[in-house]
Amino acid sequence: MSRTIAIIGAGIVGVSTAIWLQRDGHKVILIDRAGPAEGTSYGNGGVLASCSFIPVTGPGLIAKAPRMALDRNQPLFVKWGYMPRLLPWLIKYLRHANADDTRRIATAIREIVGDSLADHQALAAGTGAEKWIVPSDYLYIYNNRAHFAGDAFGWGIRRDHGFVWDELEDDAFHAYDPAFGRDLGFAVKLGNHGRIADPGQYVKDLAAHVVAQGGRLITADVSDIIRENGRVTGLRAGAETIGCDAAVIATGVWSGPLCTKLGLKVPLESERGYHLEFWEPSVMPKSPVMVASGKFVMTPMEGRLRAAGIVEFGGLDAAPSRAPFELLERNVLAALPGLTYARKTEWMGHRPAPADSIPVIGEVPGASGVFTGFGHHHIGLTGGPRTGRLLAQLIAGRQPNVDLTPYSPARFAG
Repeated sequence: MSRTIAIIGAGIVGVSTAIWLQRDGHKVILIDRAGPAEGTSYGNGGVLASCSFIPVTGPGLIAKAPRMALDRNQPLFVKWGYMPRLLPWLIKYLRHANADDTRRIATAIREIVGDSLADHQALAAGTGAEKWIVPSDYLYIYNNRAHFAGDAFGWGIRRDHGFVWDELEDDAFHAYDPAFGRDLGFAVKLGNHGRIADPGQYVKDLAAHVVAQGGRLITADVSDIIRENGRVTGLRAGAETIGCDAAVIATGVWSGPLCTKLGLKVPLESERGYHLEFWEPSVMPKSPVMVASGKFVMTPMEGRLRAAGIVEFGGLDAAPSRAPFELLERNVLAALPGLTYARKTEWMGHRPAPADSIPVIGEVPGASGVFTGFGHHHIGLTGGPRTGRLLAQLIAGRQPNVDLTPYSPARFAG
């Protein structure tokens, strides 16, 4: 039976949900405050990073974080005036910085991101957006083997989850990709990954397919979810009331206020992320790479090289800071010492960060027909298609082949 599903948020999660629902025969309404891919789905690193399921809150973070936040050469920034508001979330977040929680969180995230390339290919098939998906290797680049050994805990978890890789040292690494400076002498090369050559246009093309298939696209702020006898019947979007049989909250870090109205107290913060794009670069990495020393990604894209990374805590309202852009540029030029370019563009956006680092996916307790799909930290693009497919299955009443207990909104109820 065809139903009408309203999806709040037209980023990768919302658009993926819409496509899978349409394939099930449902009518969809996409509602976004700014339009498709105008938020984090535009500015991400563009890597289908199946191996990036190790949370930031690993063992030792509590000892390292204060020094990192005070060092302008480290990829962690804090707007100190925001600290009183950040502190309750930060305390909850840091409680997970131990080995047992790291393994538990990694297992949960692995289910969402572990087959990202195949998930994107299945999602985009026949939409016209598949042209943006480029299968590729993905490299983690270290200064040397000893530097790599310092990340042994995380790589051990990846091995436990079945990941295999090649290790390229010195001449072997530079033979694979001569673009990098000789100060970088060790790389881990993982196959079966991918990149999106233009993330913003990719999501816009997916959204255009939703509309072409009969979906409705509305640019508006959703202020409330209307319920009768505990079940959703509609949304208030701008001045309009939109009727629906089910609703999905997939609006990233802006999901918090709507969840609060439904009785969910999600400890959610903006993990402010930055990117620089170097247009018409003189050198281009062969594959997307994570440069471990600076915790930033460089991804070849259409006409430009995108460098993305940095974690800054400063809330939703503050303007971008200069220091993260400056650090990114220094790090890029150190890694690619021969780089010249025609022009440079900047972006800052908001990654949705629940305090337990696990996405919030499932039906809201006490709000029948309302579902959530947000909280992917820095892996929203990677995990968006799987999240959308899981939500479509739940809305259809089908049992996914994944235990969804770790992601359940119920953990924040009451």
